[in-house]
Amino acid sequence: MPVSEPGGVVVGEDGLARCPWGLSAPDYVSYHDQEWGRPVHGDEALFERVCLEAFQSGLSWITILRRRETFRAAFKGFAIDAVASFTDADRERLMADPGIIRNRAKVEASIANALAAQALRDEGGLDALIWSFAPDPATRPAPRTTADVPATSPESVALAKALKSHGFRFVGPTTAYALMQACGLVNDHLAGCSAR
Repeated sequence: MPVSEPGGVVVGEDGLARCPWGLSAPDYVSYHDQEWGRPVHGDEALFERVCLEAFQSGLSWITILRRRETFRAAFKGFAIDAVASFTDADRERLMADPGIIRNRAKVEASIANALAAQALRDEGGLDALIWSFAPDPATRPAPRTTADVPATSPESVALAKALKSHGFRFVGPTTAYALMQACGLVNDHLAGCSAR
């Protein structure tokens, strides 16, 4: 596969140029082309992404992506009110589910994050909070290589701080930046990428 420059876009067998990670596994192709970096709105859609990014912490995204439908089933479609009402029995059900990541701290964080998302409704909601940290796209040139893509940004540091102040867990600056990338607050598709 030809590469434009080390760490730059890669042309796939279909002739489309993609970010290198977008061709690193078959499951990534459609995620890269159709989801990653596209704007996501709505409290529940963003709540799902916050939870999945938290579960991804310390793991590869492909691990979460391959289990996403099982996560959705286990967490009642990431309906905020449903997750906020989870009981001890639900916690044990989740900890026994081999289809998700059975990490008690992350399970507890998802439930706490649902409660935090409920509380945000009086302040405009999760969507309004998260999108208030979107940087001006005019100030962000397209990254040319993967080395140009940061792991955090001043906005992700501020977003993480704001989420934590509202009671969210597992939302450090790196996780917040991954959320910003995945949900289209920033466009980190490389210059020349067909999804850009």
